[in-house]
Amino acid sequence: MKQSIPFLNFQPMHERIHSEMQQAFNEVYDSYWYIMGEKLNTFEASYAKYNQTKYSVGVSNGLDALILALEALGVGKDDEVILPSNTYIATVLAVTAVGATPVFVEPRIETYNINPELIEEKITKKTKAIMPVHLYGQACEMDHIMKLAEAYELFVVEDNAQAHGSSYNGKLTGSFGHANGVSFYPGKNLGALGDAGAVTTDDEALAEKIKALRNYGSQKKYHNDYIGLNRRLDELQAAFLSVKLQYLDQWTQERRQIAEMYNKQLKDTNLILPQVANNADHVYHLYVVRTNKRDELQAHLNTNGIGTLIHYPIPPHLQKAYKHLGYKPGDFPIAEKLAKTMISLPLWVGMEKNALEIVSDLASKFE
Repeated sequence: MKQSIPFLNFQPMHERIHSEMQQAFNEVYDSYWYIMGEKLNTFEASYAKYNQTKYSVGVSNGLDALILALEALGVGKDDEVILPSNTYIATVLAVTAVGATPVFVEPRIETYNINPELIEEKITKKTKAIMPVHLYGQACEMDHIMKLAEAYELFVVEDNAQAHGSSYNGKLTGSFGHANGVSFYPGKNLGALGDAGAVTTDDEALAEKIKALRNYGSQKKYHNDYIGLNRRLDELQAAFLSVKLQYLDQWTQERRQIAEMYNKQLKDTNLILPQVANNADHVYHLYVVRTNKRDELQAHLNTNGIGTLIHYPIPPHLQKAYKHLGYKPGDFPIAEKLAKTMISLPLWVGMEKNALEIVSDLASKFE
C-alpha cells in the first residue's frame, strides 16, 4: 500500500494542545466580547515580549500588517521601496497598495534572501524604505541593511511573515525595522486558526497610529483622526495565538531537528540543500531544496504519495498583475532561476522520523 505523506499536517500539533485551545474558545465565547478586548491586549503584550519589541499591534493578516506599517511611516505615491526579487507576492502588494513603486533587488542564490551588497546601487532620491524579507524562515543579513538605511535616512519595514523567532547576530527578526509586519496565517510557524497578523515596533507614536488605522482611523469611538479601514485582529484568534505562543520555541526546535535530519539524509544527493548565512539562523518555516529537474522530482514524489509545494513558481516581476511595470524574462535571472528549480519538502511539527526517511529515500532514488 502506497504511503501518503502530506506536505503539511496540523493534526499532531493541534492534538497536543486540544484542551487548551478548547478552553480558549470557551473563554471568548462566554465573555460576550468578541472584538478589541482583553484577549487581544494580552496577546499583543505577550508577542511584543516574545519578539523583544516594545509594541505589537494585532491586525487582520500579514499583508495588512505590511500595508499598515508603510502607511504609518508615510510611504506613498512617488516613493520607492526596495525589496527582494524573490518573495511572495504579498510583499509587493503592500508596496503598491500604498501607491509606492517596488524596486527589486536580487537575492543571494545560496540563501534566497536579498543580497545587501546590491541594495545601494538601487537607492535613488525617491527611495523611502527598504523591505527585507526573511524568506522561508532564515534571517536576512540585517546589520548591513540597517547601516545602509541609516546612511541614507531610509525606513526599514521587515517582512517577518515566515520567520517568527529567527535572529541575526542574536537579535530577533521583526525587531530591527521601524515597523515590521508578521503573519499568523495557519500554516506559519505561529499560526492562528484563520487569518491574523501583527505589526511590531519600538516606536510608541507609530504603534498608536497603527492601532487607529486598523480601526477605521479611530482611537476614540466616533472620533476619526485618519482615513483608516477595518483591519483588526479578533478576540478568538488572539486567544488561540496566546495558547500557541507558549509552545513556539519548542516547535521551532522540532523544526530545526527535522531540517537537520533532512540535511543528513540528503547530503550525498545532487539536491542543493538550504544554506544559512553567517551570523543568521533559520527556523525552517519551509525546507526548500533546489534541482534542475524540479518538475520531474515533484511528479516523482507526488506519484509516490508525497505532498510538495513550490515557493514560488512565478517571481513577482513576471506576474500578470505587475505587467505594467514593464519587466521581462531575464531582468532578474537569479529570482527566475530559483523559481524554476526550488521545491519545498514536507515539514511539520510532529512529523515522525519514518515519514521523513520515506521522503528522503524517494528523493535520493530519483536523483
